[in-house]
Amino acid sequence: MRLHVVTGKGGTGKSTVAAALALALAGSGRNVLLCEVEGRQGIARMFDVDPLPYEERRITKGAPDEDGRAGQVHALHIDAESALLEYLSMYYKLGRAGKALDRFGVIDFATTIAPGVRDVLLTGKVYEAVQRPRGNRNREQVTYDAVVLDAPPTGRICQFLGVNSELAGLAKVGPIKSQADKVMELLRSPRTAVHLVTILEEMPVQETSDGIAELRAAGLPVGGIVVNLVRPQALSTGALAQVRNDAVDPTAITSDLARARVDVDAALVESLVAEARDHAVRRHLEDEQRALVAAEGLPTYELPRIAGGIDHGALVELAQLLRTQGMA
Repeated sequence: MRLHVVTGKGGTGKSTVAAALALALAGSGRNVLLCEVEGRQGIARMFDVDPLPYEERRITKGAPDEDGRAGQVHALHIDAESALLEYLSMYYKLGRAGKALDRFGVIDFATTIAPGVRDVLLTGKVYEAVQRPRGNRNREQVTYDAVVLDAPPTGRICQFLGVNSELAGLAKVGPIKSQADKVMELLRSPRTAVHLVTILEEMPVQETSDGIAELRAAGLPVGGIVVNLVRPQALSTGALAQVRNDAVDPTAITSDLARARVDVDAALVESLVAEARDHAVRRHLEDEQRALVAAEGLPTYELPRIAGGIDHGALVELAQLLRTQGMA
């Protein structure tokens, strides 16, 4: 598998998961490219580096494997205008003429008047990175063992990935159809997997289920489901059931707190019981959503909520968890 596409409902942490997956894959000396296409410079913020240009840059080492080996993680911020200039230079040898088009605003006009063109260019650049041959003689280009794409949200992923299929239908012959067919061949092949990120709440889980159905209907390969921001289980299963059934003995709690030398009164005990009840209800709802995720029959991976926020150390921690669970 060479291309990992990561999507998910907004707010589920798909960009964080994409970054962690890139770190996880970059073990055993492998080179990985982490791409973003939404123009938010999320990679730069997560890895605390300068805003990325339209240029592949090494940003960090991967998460070490069991033998301590780690590969390199490169990053690429893809924008449609730069991709179009590169496309014109590579396939039509326009060179300076292409830059002149940019100065006259033709490129911006083309990508604005036909929004589908933007997605064609973005996916085309990802395709080029994946397809680089082994033993590439171009010293300025790295050959990658895997490419991770931080893709648009679930609601737009099929349209984004399927745009080349529509283009191939419009262009019956010629180089445009040939290129579009090749991109779709990659996206629908076993070398690609589309992973979905969710959290254990009703709307994200439902959108994940809908997204899986749409991807399958479009012939796009679904990889796994990453359940992100999982809360820690502060109470045992038995204790959770006891709290939900209002079977907690306040006297026993008071005695336990007193033995721990905590100043205790009735208000404190009442507050603790109420907080435990909220936690038990939340865990019950999450377990219901977890069952719905499991019913999709896909490999599922869980990542915890990290209290201190996401920095490089947190990403390495998440990457190690993905490796442990077998995603990389």
